[in-house]
Amino acid sequence: MDKIKTLRLILGDQLNRQHTWFHKPEKHITYVFMELRSETDYALHHIQKVVGFFAAMRAFANELTQKGFDVIYLKLNDPSNKQNFGENLFGLIQEKQFQHFDYIHPDEYRVDQHLKDFCNSLSITHAAIDSQHFYSTRNELGDFFQGKKTFVMESFYRNMRKKHRVLMEGDLPATGQWNYDAENRKKLPANHKPIAPLLFQNKVEDILHEVQLSGVKTIGDIDAKQFLWPINREQSLTLLQFFVQECLPLFGTFQDAMTTDEWSLYHSRLSFSLNTKMLSSKEVVDAAILAFEQNPNRIAYNQLEGFVRQILGWREYMRGIYWNKMPSYAHSNYLEHKEKLPEWYWTGNTRMNCLKQAIQQSLTHAYAHHIQRLMLTGNFALLAGVDPTYVDEWYLGIYIDALEWVEITNTRGMSQFADGGIVGTKPYVSSATYIDKMSNYCGSCYYNKAKKVGEKSCPFNSLYWNFYDTHESKLSKNPRIGMMYNVWRRMEPSQKAEILEQAKLYLEKIDSL
Repeated sequence: MDKIKTLRLILGDQLNRQHTWFHKPEKHITYVFMELRSETDYALHHIQKVVGFFAAMRAFANELTQKGFDVIYLKLNDPSNKQNFGENLFGLIQEKQFQHFDYIHPDEYRVDQHLKDFCNSLSITHAAIDSQHFYSTRNELGDFFQGKKTFVMESFYRNMRKKHRVLMEGDLPATGQWNYDAENRKKLPANHKPIAPLLFQNKVEDILHEVQLSGVKTIGDIDAKQFLWPINREQSLTLLQFFVQECLPLFGTFQDAMTTDEWSLYHSRLSFSLNTKMLSSKEVVDAAILAFEQNPNRIAYNQLEGFVRQILGWREYMRGIYWNKMPSYAHSNYLEHKEKLPEWYWTGNTRMNCLKQAIQQSLTHAYAHHIQRLMLTGNFALLAGVDPTYVDEWYLGIYIDALEWVEITNTRGMSQFADGGIVGTKPYVSSATYIDKMSNYCGSCYYNKAKKVGEKSCPFNSLYWNFYDTHESKLSKNPRIGMMYNVWRRMEPSQKAEILEQAKLYLEKIDSL
């Protein structure tokens, strides 16, 4: 008996070789990949992000073809490409007379809704299957916190540890302590030279040419002869092993450090491989634990736990928040911020050295680590009262690992406090003091880190107090920042007025800072 002729869609972030779909080819099943303008154009993306996704998609499609899978691949400039999922799928189903359509649950709400609408219009049968990538389901976090107003990440993290038996002895953490965060986050010593990052040398000139030919608008730089990011599973596994062997021993210690001389430090840079599913969450965690077990004298437990918490805790937590709160989450703006993003966010041409370094690094490498994102670019946008929609668009476009399910919860929640405290228990704002503590940026800056007002006073300092003054009605009762309001209230009225006037001047000329 003939089997039902089936078309299966694979999205650019579903390159999971371990998925049950790809265990063996079947003659009645065809897989389709699509490079679409609907996906390149929904944000102003970094050129490395567009090229990186297409390179990884093509590599995976080629691998499937070589293994005997029937694959259709629509390139960006293919004359038959209608540039959106629905029209392309309709055309293929009619042309090749498919009798059934399958897809893997998308991780982005926008695509999920699009494919649901598409399936509702079909006259043939259809089905969706799990991505088989995450530790938790879409709804697991919502079920865990049902009936509660606050979603404390630490509680969810501990539950994940228990459920999946990660770093556990019975129902207790293996060492008797759940969280080693206090032992991490040190500044990079002046004479410390981090290990050089592992970079790949992928040749992607053809893809770059096609993207440019199509007219897709992008930002950032690229070396198409030596594309540095992994574009297949083998390279991703190589990067994973490099991290656990060479970087994990000092990962936690310096995970918050920033310096003008290094852009990668001891970070894994596995997020692109994880978010495209070339690597699974579990194998990344398992690799880190194995490296620790094999090198207990070289890798301290705080380094391991800090990394596991990012994958098993924070990453799963972000996804859970996303599926619990969308689509309303995308419109949250608790502080009612309305300003535009400063123009130099797209160029890095600012005299504030910390922001110059973080933004130019992002334009060069399509990457910045979490503290550069949270406490530099995110911090300033929050202090400046930027509408979180503009902040979302910037983060979603500039980073190679940015997909909405993980970007928007970090941006609107952790970074911009736009959700009013669902993700972060307080706004993550700081003056120059914190930036100087964690980096060497301030020493060579045009502005004076010690000055709150006057010529060359650091903008972070006056904007910091202006932020608290502006939002006192909403924030003053927050127990985590009550102390800052006590400091503000004790200042002399004349000093407060001077600080607020300085902040006003900086906000008025924000594009020339």
